[in-house]
Amino acid sequence: MRRLPKAALATVLASAAALSLASPAGAAERLTLPPPTGSHFVGSSDLHLVDESRQDPWVPTGPRELMVSMFYPALSPIGPKRPYLTLAEAKAFLTESGVPDIAPERIAEVRTSARVDAPALPGKRALVVLSPGFGKPRTTLTGLAEELAGKGFLVAVIGHNYESHGTAFPDGRVTECAACGSDSTLIPPVRAADVSFVLDRLTGPCSPWSGSWTIDRTRIGMAGHSIGGYSTPAAMATDRRIRAGVDMDGRLWSPIPASGIDRPFLLLGRESEYTPAGPDTTWAGSWPNLTGWKRWISVAQAGHASFTDVGVLGEQLGLAPPGLLGGARGMELTRAYVSAFFDEHLRGRDQPLLDGPTPANPEVKFWP
Repeated sequence: MRRLPKAALATVLASAAALSLASPAGAAERLTLPPPTGSHFVGSSDLHLVDESRQDPWVPTGPRELMVSMFYPALSPIGPKRPYLTLAEAKAFLTESGVPDIAPERIAEVRTSARVDAPALPGKRALVVLSPGFGKPRTTLTGLAEELAGKGFLVAVIGHNYESHGTAFPDGRVTECAACGSDSTLIPPVRAADVSFVLDRLTGPCSPWSGSWTIDRTRIGMAGHSIGGYSTPAAMATDRRIRAGVDMDGRLWSPIPASGIDRPFLLLGRESEYTPAGPDTTWAGSWPNLTGWKRWISVAQAGHASFTDVGVLGEQLGLAPPGLLGGARGMELTRAYVSAFFDEHLRGRDQPLLDGPTPANPEVKFWP
């Protein structure tokens, strides 16, 4: 049975300096995320979805429940800025990630660029589903979600219940990671079912999201980090509505089946792990079964968290390991290549950035 490694946040944040930074909220500079670079204002809404057709696989005492965060181009910047995590979520996330000495108020006080429930900008738009890493709250993909929304995409970030350290529900419940320690191969089928359910609800009659009328059902993509990246081909294999996919630093514990994925796919990972001659062998083993447009890109000096908000927040706390790619730079590269991929394959806009190396991004290498 394959076991997942301990949450990557500990690698980025664990340091002797943690004790000195464990100060109450307001006693240190407020943590921030880089603002999106697109031309649109960004709105965000949270949805509580219940799949009555499925029993939860991790706590089988009731139906499968999900929290989903929508990010979208907004008509105007009306409403308060979106909170990053509740205090209870921040406490659970830091404790279970191995850094309990960081004051959770420092994470809970973070406000993003998105405005809560701002009115959606009219127009039909491509939808991108995002799936976070195992044990990670869905908010760790906020920086990418806001970037995509600012550039005109709709984004649904799925909180896979009981697969994260701390998920708050509207009724005050905060669930823990009941699935942590499970066989990693059990996760992708659950997440694939979650994705299909979310797509059914968003695009079906009586959608729970007020902006559902802006979704172009013919242009849907998916990207995930770590186990979320591993789950992306699984979701594509079972749901052909997903026209393009991205795996961000996710080992493919179960190879892509011989039947293959015939739609565009991007593998984006750290150079220390994901090269044809690197420690990981799963990408090379699955590469032939990606039969559509494909790219394999590695990023020098990147860590596992470099593709998420964790790298950015860790850098601001002064706890990033020496020699690691800067958190802001990691986010800049992730945003650039993922948004270019979906621009080309969901909106038909040619993106030279995906054609090969560029002097502006010397960290990036293309394989094979």
